[in-house]
Amino acid sequence: MNKKTKGTTAERELIHLFWKNDIPAIRVAGSGSMRYPSPDILAGTPLKKYAIECKTIKENKLYVPKKEIEELREFSIKYGAQPFLAVKFDKWYFLILEDLRETEASFSINTEEVRIKGLLFEDIINS
Repeated sequence: MNKKTKGTTAERELIHLFWKNDIPAIRVAGSGSMRYPSPDILAGTPLKKYAIECKTIKENKLYVPKKEIEELREFSIKYGAQPFLAVKFDKWYFLILEDLRETEASFSINTEEVRIKGLLFEDIINS
């Protein structure tokens, strides 16, 4: 499975998880490839809105290009949504952007930090 297919499959899995919990969610067409900032997924209720960038990880460390995180932050501010980086390796973890470590070209986090700092899906929908 190539990287794009793997990412799309993960995004769809997360969308189904939201819908199974009665929270509407959609994949954003063209996320990452259009000139306007856009997250991978929008989900929410009348009281909560989430803008989500999705990543899967097999190695010990995840690097996300700065542009992706900056665009997620910009979109979330303008849209009024809570931004999350959703990371899947053994299960889904949701990270607030401040939990990421900034490098010169990217933001990073390792799997141990994800387990410690990340919120589980149940934490997100029950907060």
